[in-house]
Amino acid sequence: MRARSKFAACRISRPTRTRHRVRRPATGSGPAPGRLAGHLWTHLRRAPGTFLWLGVLLVTSAIMHRCSPEVLTDFLQRRSTNIHNLLHAPGRVLLTSALWLDGGGWPLHFVLYNVVHAPAERWLGTRRWLAVLATAHIGATYLSEGLLAVAIRTGAAPESAVNTLDVGVSYALAGVVAVLTYRLAGPWRYAYALGVLAFYGGPLLTGRGFTDVGHFAAALIGFACRPLTRGAPAGLPGGAVPERSTPAP
Repeated sequence: MRARSKFAACRISRPTRTRHRVRRPATGSGPAPGRLAGHLWTHLRRAPGTFLWLGVLLVTSAIMHRCSPEVLTDFLQRRSTNIHNLLHAPGRVLLTSALWLDGGGWPLHFVLYNVVHAPAERWLGTRRWLAVLATAHIGATYLSEGLLAVAIRTGAAPESAVNTLDVGVSYALAGVVAVLTYRLAGPWRYAYALGVLAFYGGPLLTGRGFTDVGHFAAALIGFACRPLTRGAPAGLPGGAVPERSTPAP
């Protein structure tokens, strides 16, 4: 017994080993540059018309900032959708007038295009989105300038108003804002439509000018484009509206 106990006492106890686990970063826990680039490309690819237009506006805005006020006024005057230009070169000015900004600056329009145009293009498809904005831009331009021509003939506006400077993208924007009404369902649709009417119709109560008539007319044209929304999904704000993965005709 004594020998066994001595033998046991002579045993050297081994130190216990503590295992340290090295935590590896979870796969996909951080935004990889490649993944962000993929999301950005998908975002741009699903609304090609919107971002191509924004790119053109960025270039023309840079040109505007480099011109003196006198040169810029003369330059835009030749691209204005005024009465004189609509009589002599309607196709040219209707196109080129939508490639220049009249106030607000490009950063503001970058936000507006991502909030209004990009969702509308993904929802309707590029062709129908283009049809809405072109109809609103052209229709509102002719209606507002036609009323201005009547005002000139009746003496309510001066003769010089035939050369009024009128460029910008706001008529097209108003038309697309209005057509987005049909993307909503239930009471949200009517609340949104009333908001659009109040926003664009309110300035008419103060009798500001022919551009206010144009904006209100563009909104009404957007409402009238409901046939172009057939087949496009509708839903509630905040999520439940599926968008087209590829532009549809």
